[in-house]
Amino acid sequence: MKLNFEHHQTAHCENGVASNLLLNKGLKLSEPMIFGIGSGLFFVYLPFLKVNFAPGFSYRPMPGAIFSKAAKRLGIKIKREKFSNPKDAQKALERNLEQNIPTGLQVGVFNLTYFPEEYKFHFNAHNLVVYGKEDGKFLISDPVMDYTTSLSEAELEKVRYAKGALPPKGHMYYPVYVPENVNLEEAIKKGIKDTCKNMLAPVPLIGVKAMRWVAKSIPKWAEKKGTKVTNHYLGQLIRMQEEIGTGGGGFRFIYGAFLQEAAVILKNEELKELSKEITSIGDLWRDFAVDIARVYKNRNSKSNIYNELSKTMLHIADLEEAFYKKLRKAI
Repeated sequence: MKLNFEHHQTAHCENGVASNLLLNKGLKLSEPMIFGIGSGLFFVYLPFLKVNFAPGFSYRPMPGAIFSKAAKRLGIKIKREKFSNPKDAQKALERNLEQNIPTGLQVGVFNLTYFPEEYKFHFNAHNLVVYGKEDGKFLISDPVMDYTTSLSEAELEKVRYAKGALPPKGHMYYPVYVPENVNLEEAIKKGIKDTCKNMLAPVPLIGVKAMRWVAKSIPKWAEKKGTKVTNHYLGQLIRMQEEIGTGGGGFRFIYGAFLQEAAVILKNEELKELSKEITSIGDLWRDFAVDIARVYKNRNSKSNIYNELSKTMLHIADLEEAFYKKLRKAI
């Protein structure tokens, strides 16, 4: 039982699954277009929530939000299901395959047998597509891989019922209605306006205000908690930026590609210039990650390094604030 399904590698799992599932339904949208319409660019700081013994940082909205927002803005209906019983989850998945429905799943990363060891960590919001079953194994299209793979029934059950934060609970999803014609222009505008609203929010937990809060906290951590704890916190910050869902730098590059496409569709040259601007900001995020990695590995012993990191992040926050204000005006 192998469905007619095209596998395309993408930078981020949720965008990739969404793009591949919609392509299967006849709607061709690039990964950047899904990401931009779904307002994937985000930043949140939750100091009261500890993840791996460090504060909660995220460069993306809640898992599932990008596809849900993109679908709503394009008039697409998605069905989502969760199951308390793993056997029910497997039956529902096999029922979909029998009905020729490739199905998106939320899974835990740690026990994915085809992942290289260095990419395995406890993160339960990874996404992939099951597009068939042969010889007792489920056929897997994981968009972060450049090839399709497979998992046994037991292996798939293990990742669908991973324990810890954001447990998947057998979560599966798939489009049940895709309109013949979508209003791409209106969806793009809604996606951009929502991104600007989130990133320029007046509350300190999200957007550029949250970035500034984190930046100002870095020297305070060093002073109050010591080098070891501070470096652990910083390690978590860049892990969320560079490893979990491509995060900070990578997301800015994807958003730049989205604005390039949007500039053509909306016939708006200003968006093309802003595309270059967010891409250069993405480069600064990548440089920031490298600087933190050097500190984490004790390869930078400057006495004022934490103040310097703080200034760098404040500078990036200033650039982002100016960018979102220009983007909001341009749209």
